[in-house]
Amino acid sequence: MHKNISHKILFRLLTLVVISLFTLNVAAQTNMPRKLREDILKSKEKEDSRTRTARRKTFGSTPQAGAMVLRPVNPRAQQGATLVKIESAQEMLYDESRLPGIKVLKGDVRFRQDNSLLYCDSAYFNEEANSFDAFDNVRIVQGDTLTIYGDFLNYDGNTKMARVWDNVKMVNKNTVLTTSELHYDRNINLAYYNTGGVIEDGENTLTSIWGQYSPSTKIAVFKDQVKMTNPESQLTTDTLNYNTSSSIADIVGNSLVRYKEDTDIYSQKGWYDTKNDQMMLLDRSLVEQRDGKTLIGDTIFYDKKQGYGEAYSNVEMNDPKQKATLFGNFVSYDEIKSVGLATDSALLVDWSAKDSLFLSADTLYTMKDSIETDTIAFNKVMAFKNVRFLRSDLQGMCDSLLYTSRDSIIHMRVLPVVWSDNNQLMGTQITAFTKNQKVEKVVIDKSGIAIQLDSLNYFNQLSGKEIIAHLDSGKLQRVYVNGNAESIFFPKDEKTKDFIGINKTLSSYVTMFFKDEKIERVLLTTASSGAMYPLSQMEEDDLYLTNFHWYEEERPRVVDDVFKKFVRTEPKKRPQSKKRPAFPGESSDPVSTTTTTSGSPARPADSTRSSGINQTQPQGRGVQSGGIKRGGLQQL
Repeated sequence: MHKNISHKILFRLLTLVVISLFTLNVAAQTNMPRKLREDILKSKEKEDSRTRTARRKTFGSTPQAGAMVLRPVNPRAQQGATLVKIESAQEMLYDESRLPGIKVLKGDVRFRQDNSLLYCDSAYFNEEANSFDAFDNVRIVQGDTLTIYGDFLNYDGNTKMARVWDNVKMVNKNTVLTTSELHYDRNINLAYYNTGGVIEDGENTLTSIWGQYSPSTKIAVFKDQVKMTNPESQLTTDTLNYNTSSSIADIVGNSLVRYKEDTDIYSQKGWYDTKNDQMMLLDRSLVEQRDGKTLIGDTIFYDKKQGYGEAYSNVEMNDPKQKATLFGNFVSYDEIKSVGLATDSALLVDWSAKDSLFLSADTLYTMKDSIETDTIAFNKVMAFKNVRFLRSDLQGMCDSLLYTSRDSIIHMRVLPVVWSDNNQLMGTQITAFTKNQKVEKVVIDKSGIAIQLDSLNYFNQLSGKEIIAHLDSGKLQRVYVNGNAESIFFPKDEKTKDFIGINKTLSSYVTMFFKDEKIERVLLTTASSGAMYPLSQMEEDDLYLTNFHWYEEERPRVVDDVFKKFVRTEPKKRPQSKKRPAFPGESSDPVSTTTTTSGSPARPADSTRSSGINQTQPQGRGVQSGGIKRGGLQQL
């Protein structure tokens, strides 16, 4: 006895070790969950901090984007207004009659105001108004980092506002802005256009109808027909904020990011690091792969270089090719390794067949199951902890589940239970073989039991070392028991439909046949025994096998049921009934009628044939008159 207990404990420990190693191996195939979110949030916080610092240095307090452009402050009312000075010109002309108060300058003209130099070929300078118009080869140089080129310039020295048009180019280190007309506010070092423009920074090319750029903060704002392109991707949107120093874009409007016709990303709000190809997408963004896979979530973190994405809250990952959808409040997907992970209300819906299959677990994995010699990739699904599934013809629960389309086999481990109609199968481990999305065969290893609810009070039962159940269209057809087969079933009178007793058998091997979801006949080996008992003399424990347990509450019947969690432990063994048939050579229970066979069957006291099936009718007590419709014994 002690050896048996030790062996059971050792087996359980080995099972836990194997499951743990298997889980660690799966985790090693994926990026560490939730790490991408941490990395992107750290990068965004660092970028936001740099932006706030740059704006404070430039503006004092951070102004609303575009406010200074649309409603500029007139420096006439401000102290510290400076004069525009002529530094050089090859020729200076006056014509008071034609151009009163205007100095006409020609040849290598240069103006200065503060630390800015303004160049042109010719100019009209109004010294009283502190402004001028410049023509040809116009150039504004501010410090050693900013230069503006154009054909024409109108400059107001009081407001320090410049308007440059025709062949306009602004160069700020590696950033180049080109447009047909540019407005530049020297007070706050801000340029904007509204006739269409292009900004290039070495990483991206951005075009829009309206644009604004601050050389101090390196922040550009774009509106209307915005497009950002680079060798890897193209972004189109209505509104975009972009940092030319970090090459980071803030998505603030309906946007589409397309990666070489490989991945499309739709978002209304987000953060996009174009250098590192990392994104944070908000407000139910969508990632769509070329093969049709889609990922939707309230928040998505995506690393295109690594081919890895994480999504949070109300996540939906859809695969139309495999006709499957993965739900959860956390979902990650590795495009390179084709590994998907879902946790927190994880649900896999397989809608490839007429009836959808709903599978829930604490953790769900989907991946490709392939080797180098495979010409096609097979799909694999793994589920761990609180596994529950539902389909109209099949339901089940266990603690871990593995399915691969390579062999179309479902492996269920740790307290597995499977239901079909009014049948329940359970054991130490269950293996289900499928074909064309239907379960054809179920194999139960170690202490298996098949239970059928015959009425409100009675359950037909069959247990043994190994049970093999065959199904057709979800209906139980036959059950084969290999080793230590023991059965209990309740035959009915053919005419009255009343139960006539309880039939118990012991055998090395048993086969049960079912028809119309009821037991039709039972085949026993020659080394077997059976007994019929009157129901009136049965106590409760006499109606059940020792490993009987009916899971009524735990059975999922609607989709919401697959999310229910139950504290599950191995059910206690029931007391062994004293009213059971004897093995060959043993004495029988006096209240029963026992048929015992060893080599050749004992001759029954009476027999009847119904529907062509050989059945043994017990003697004496508990037997109704007339034939027996179902529940007979037939020896092999």
